[in-house]
Amino acid sequence: MGEERPLRLIARILLLPEEEVVDLLAQVMTEFKTRHQRLRDYFLMRYEFVRGLLPTDQPLSEDRKLLIGAYFTHEYSLEAAALFNPSIVPHPDQTGIPAGTLRFVLSLRATGEGHISSIIFRTGTIDGQGKIQVDTPSRFVTTPDHIPPTSYNKGIFWHQLQEMGLVDSIVETILKTVQDSFTVEELSQEIFYLRRNAQHRNTEFDRTASRLLNLAKSNYEVVYLPEQPLTERVIFPNAPSESNGIEDARFVRFVEEDGVATYVATYTAYDGRVTIPQLLETCDFLRFRICTLNGPEVQNKGMALFPRRIRGQFVMLSRQDGENLYLMYSDDLHFWHTKVPLLKPTYSWEYLQIGNCGSPIETEAGWLVISHGVGPMRKYSIGAFLLDLEDPSRVIGRLTHPLLSPDESEREGYVPNVVYSCGSLVHAGLLILPYAMSDTASSFATVPLADLLKAMEPIH
Repeated sequence: MGEERPLRLIARILLLPEEEVVDLLAQVMTEFKTRHQRLRDYFLMRYEFVRGLLPTDQPLSEDRKLLIGAYFTHEYSLEAAALFNPSIVPHPDQTGIPAGTLRFVLSLRATGEGHISSIIFRTGTIDGQGKIQVDTPSRFVTTPDHIPPTSYNKGIFWHQLQEMGLVDSIVETILKTVQDSFTVEELSQEIFYLRRNAQHRNTEFDRTASRLLNLAKSNYEVVYLPEQPLTERVIFPNAPSESNGIEDARFVRFVEEDGVATYVATYTAYDGRVTIPQLLETCDFLRFRICTLNGPEVQNKGMALFPRRIRGQFVMLSRQDGENLYLMYSDDLHFWHTKVPLLKPTYSWEYLQIGNCGSPIETEAGWLVISHGVGPMRKYSIGAFLLDLEDPSRVIGRLTHPLLSPDESEREGYVPNVVYSCGSLVHAGLLILPYAMSDTASSFATVPLADLLKAMEPIH
């Protein structure tokens, strides 16, 4: 809102008598202290955020600082509108549970006021008979530390800009002024200095500079403390490209050729106008690294990474054109240059479009891909198909009928007639399929893996 309104607000608070400040702060703390953890610390943090707007260096009492922080704070209900599009992976900690039981992490898309989406988590277990138990979540959510990258490599940054088609004479002028290794702050300063030069005061320069800064700010980390329960950790939009939401994270436990496992998620960043695929990586669900995906084939939504390399390459499912499924290969997880067609809408329940419902699952029979199809009245159903283990461009089996369609109890919601998932797993011979019901709430379905594979029509 600019600086004028915050300045007026601060001025009003500074005019309050100290006894009124004390009374008003006590009222706020009484009303809200049980709703949040470390509320005083948070108010002081918010005060520091606006301290530069104070008209004087006159010392303030801690109560007045806390009250200023409270006026610059408001609650946000992350799950008020919807809790949907789940993705499930094995928990990194499998200790202390009975034999045959799997502990899992469930990520969900939470949507609140203004249709802003974030990533939240649930935990639970699946026993040897397929019984699913979801742990009771904490009452609280926790704001993480937001850590921008320490520096950018100019060569890699230039390559990213080229892939995005953003290189022009203005970009060249700006990047000439920064060192081979630079920070977001240094880039911002150079842009500020160039803008002060009369020849760079124009709309085109500002537009290009904004794109450069947005790209830089799209790469960052969020960090939580080990004592903060996983269900309290929320990944809320941080970058300009995410300002209107983080959507549909597809998590997969990716195992490198040396046996090291990392949890990787592709998701869609939305700024209110444009959707951009992004990548999230974590080893422990404490420290999350967020970065851009690059390359001419990074298009549209619904990218899903295979859980390991195939013939030394990363492999990804994608939907480049909003209608068909494609397969992508790359030597670099962050850059994608090639694609091959994989699957087209074939059956009436998927004529409008098809897509994936998460990363492929490796089975002895092949790569099991849970899919979605859209039919008449934009009804979403969930299907499945099978890919060859050594050559995933070969489709070797496919369901001719939906595996799951919305029943009457699942048809009404924020977006009606939809069942949808962002990731499933196999445990104890069962496919465990968490799914969203009409973009409002989420549930689980299970099906014996052998029955699912048997129901597929072989493709030769």
